[in-house]
Amino acid sequence: MNLSNPPPYTQSHNLLEGRKVIITAAAGTGIGFAVAKRCAEEGAALLISDIHERRLQDAAERLASETGVAPVTCLCNVTDQQDVDELFSSAQDTFGAPDVIINNAGLGGTANLVEMTDEAWLSVLDITLNGTFRMTRAAMQAMTGTGGVIINNASVLGWRAQKGQAHYAAAKAGVMALTRCAGLEGAELGIRVNAVAPSLAMHPFLEKVTTPELLEQLTAKEAYGRAAEVWEVANVMVFLASEYSSYMTGETVAVSSQQA
Repeated sequence: MNLSNPPPYTQSHNLLEGRKVIITAAAGTGIGFAVAKRCAEEGAALLISDIHERRLQDAAERLASETGVAPVTCLCNVTDQQDVDELFSSAQDTFGAPDVIINNAGLGGTANLVEMTDEAWLSVLDITLNGTFRMTRAAMQAMTGTGGVIINNASVLGWRAQKGQAHYAAAKAGVMALTRCAGLEGAELGIRVNAVAPSLAMHPFLEKVTTPELLEQLTAKEAYGRAAEVWEVANVMVFLASEYSSYMTGETVAVSSQQA
């Protein structure tokens, strides 16, 4: 197998049959949509959310067309506690207590510290870290008594340094720490909490907001000489959502081929 080329798309095995899954930031072409599609293919019922109404409806239509699973949709801004509460209320009204929550919402950006504004710092932290906190808290409240799984989207930048990424790296390191603590607390409630840490997953939005020079530099760090496909990251999320990861909690799994 030539690993410099993406492998064939992974076949489904009904790993999430009968599970009820909520996914934030599922519109568009990134990891959120990819994991929604993989969950549907693995037999799950879906509630997908985003802050962009038109993109959210487009995503729902694509999922129904490509998988045969018509997801419930709900607008949600994870920086707004009322939106988060309404998301879980909508899930309860639709299919009862969720079995899996995938916290995919996050915000990036590039700015060196000497030029970074308070607004830029706080915006990234509020969406990426505080939003994950709000969703994790609500998920643990909803799952108490029934159990479940929470999966957070972190980044290898939570461990590694990159110029211009102090706010994003700090937020993702915070997501990892939140995951560890929530994993311990969740163990007492029958709730597993884990995270994935992708290195470089290519999708059109990333290409739009990142210079070709930087993408080339980041790709050169990958042992396979290519970025991950978004569905390759989604596959690891499906693993964490399934019973194949039943002994894992508080862990962050790197989805990366970065060279040391």
